[in-house]
Amino acid sequence: MASSLDDDSDWVTDLETALLEECSATDVYCICKGKPLPEGMRSEVWQICLDVRDKGSQLDNFNEIFDLSNQSELREDCTKFVSKLDNDGEEQISVVSDLESIITFYCKSRNLTYSRNNGWIELLLPLLTLKIPICTVYNLFEAIRDNFIPQSYQAEGNAFHILRLLLLYHDPELCSFLDSKRITPDKYCSTWFQSLFAATCNMQVIINMWDYYFQQSDPFLIFFLSLIMVINAREHIMSLKKETTEVIIDTLSNMPSALEADDVGDFCSLAQYYAVKTPTSFRNDLIQNIYSGKTDDNLSVSQALCLPVSVRELVQNVAQGAGNVDSVRFFLVDCRPFQQYNAGHLPTAFHLDCNLMLQEPSAFNTAVQGLLSAQKQALEHGSNAGGEHLCFLGSGRNEEDQYTHMVVASFLQKHTQYVSLLTGGYISLHNYFNNNPSQFLSDHNPKLCIVCAPVYNLNMSDKNSKSGHSSDIFGKISAVMKSKSAEVKEKLIDYIVNPNSSPVQERHVSSTDKIGKRYRNVAPVFSIDDDRDYITGGEHPKEEEETRELVQIQQWLKNPSIVEHFPCEEVKLNGFMYKSHLIITTSDLVVLREVPDQKGVAEVIVKRPLSAIVKITARKRHPALITFKYGVPDGEKLIISDMDRFLIPNADKATKVVSEQILKQLKNREC
Repeated sequence: MASSLDDDSDWVTDLETALLEECSATDVYCICKGKPLPEGMRSEVWQICLDVRDKGSQLDNFNEIFDLSNQSELREDCTKFVSKLDNDGEEQISVVSDLESIITFYCKSRNLTYSRNNGWIELLLPLLTLKIPICTVYNLFEAIRDNFIPQSYQAEGNAFHILRLLLLYHDPELCSFLDSKRITPDKYCSTWFQSLFAATCNMQVIINMWDYYFQQSDPFLIFFLSLIMVINAREHIMSLKKETTEVIIDTLSNMPSALEADDVGDFCSLAQYYAVKTPTSFRNDLIQNIYSGKTDDNLSVSQALCLPVSVRELVQNVAQGAGNVDSVRFFLVDCRPFQQYNAGHLPTAFHLDCNLMLQEPSAFNTAVQGLLSAQKQALEHGSNAGGEHLCFLGSGRNEEDQYTHMVVASFLQKHTQYVSLLTGGYISLHNYFNNNPSQFLSDHNPKLCIVCAPVYNLNMSDKNSKSGHSSDIFGKISAVMKSKSAEVKEKLIDYIVNPNSSPVQERHVSSTDKIGKRYRNVAPVFSIDDDRDYITGGEHPKEEEETRELVQIQQWLKNPSIVEHFPCEEVKLNGFMYKSHLIITTSDLVVLREVPDQKGVAEVIVKRPLSAIVKITARKRHPALITFKYGVPDGEKLIISDMDRFLIPNADKATKVVSEQILKQLKNREC
């Protein structure tokens, strides 16, 4: 026992000595290791960790003119907060004055506007307990705001999307539950981010937490502290499935208030453990975006299907081999078509052809079981290819990657833990190896590799052109014949689907068309094509926050206006699939999405007039995957404004019924 006490006092003595010797933040952490600091040393240690010890008094530049546009609101808020403290009356007046001075000068010097509940006052109150000069309080406040408060904490900012992706990575079932309730992190943790928990925890908890926080000097710690706050309460949260959204949000928002001062050490250590078990590249890619306040659409993760992983991190991870069991080890899943995989892949990659998911579902399920078995065996044998963390790789081209996303989504919907996606896919991987991909990629074939082939074929074409003019002539003839053959095949398929079609661009029927010829020059509503004209920017507009429309499926199907009903799976552009029912009425296209935890109950997700459908497309390779496109004609072209996609076993009949109903509507209008 005496030895333990000596050890406890030794680090305090070491800290005292270090402070006298102009120590750094690293020195402080090596000595303290995140322990709560002695009260008499706290202010000096915080100044060292926040790098403001030698900073002068910025408040000397304050003219003490209090003329903000909302100055009275600021003064009222300062008074309200300070009234909750235990200080006597005279001291409270002094604290109010200091708060108002600091925030007023901060707004003026940074050209910012104070807003109620923005976390600034809560951030300042723990600093004022240090009993240090107001100029030092200001410097600490400014440093905390600049280095530790995410500047993109608006509802659409990356900060909240990152927290959701981290929750999806570590606890996909809990994330799915909150998603089903439409509870996004911005609904419950804004105050956590804005005030580093100062708005929700008691003062001693905050002091201890900030001791650890500033010693770590890790701006991303807030994400993992927030993650642990939610995950630790998962059983309680999951038990609230029958409660209203408001009740769940209130429960989540107030969770930090239950934290005790003695719990802070374990709480922070657990957050660090989860940080070690998480890929790190998203930090490097997004730190400037999150903490500088600068927005960059190229860095947005709002549409990310799962946690992104950079090529650099993946390659370094593979090169390191089996190491620390607590660190991230990837099991790479290459989802490209087999032709692409066979033309070059990383040696440790497991191939899972994404096309199997739609073409041969049973074979796909068998392949997934083989994947999981291979992963387990690799882990047991300590193989370099083994890892708990699944990293999926697509081609890097939208055409194939939409199916890669469907594969990834299928794993997420099964609540598979540790799922990530390689940013940029194979193309980025290939480019990372620059001019020597064959040295790092197995079976690399420049003739067939999607990156090398265009250059390789161009070089071969140049060589062939030198062999004589006649061969070039025959090459051109061959190319033309192939082109014509493909064109004839396209028209033949189109004719089989709709024999009355003709090769003009789509347009709506016009009232000026002559009777008897009204439908002759109208292109088919349904066509089999490459379906490449996607709408940029993700899915259709965000689902509105209004009350969900829940219905009894069997009761709804008794509606006399229903023409046909098709069980299907709704396919989101991010790859997620939902068991649904496509219903065609005499006037509308309706989609009911089944509610997982309520048998026989569905939510009305889509209800669109049939007249809004301007095109129905299917892929040649996946005819069961149907896309309904909505929009308006613009001359000879169509402006597509939205779309819905479904996997329908009886797709041919579904498209036929829809087309027939649209034609009936047009004929009725004519009459």
